[in-house]
Amino acid sequence: MNTAVQDTKRIYWHRDLPPLTAEFMAEHTVEADSGRVEGTLAHRDELWGRCYSELMTRAEARLTQEIARLGGDYAHIHDESIVPKHDAVRGESWLHGRFTYILYRRRRGTALPTH
Repeated sequence: MNTAVQDTKRIYWHRDLPPLTAEFMAEHTVEADSGRVEGTLAHRDELWGRCYSELMTRAEARLTQEIARLGGDYAHIHDESIVPKHDAVRGESWLHGRFTYILYRRRRGTALPTH
């Protein structure tokens, strides 16, 4: 991985671990939804893919906000649950995600790169 990219990375998914200099702060959970699409997501790979991509973009935005709000430097997502939702009245479907993560901060005395 490019060192400059690695130095600015804040969100780590599952097996991808934060720097060894990271110190545990707390465990938290964020939730996010994809945009709604007409119909159902069952057996519709293109709609599922689009909703999944949008859900992950929104989840990363929420995680970035929470890292800053809580005074951390990194989030390591270790558990996620993604479920399809459906509003029969409106005929719309979307994905809902719940992401549990550990918030870390840099060890005191280690500077955050400015790349």
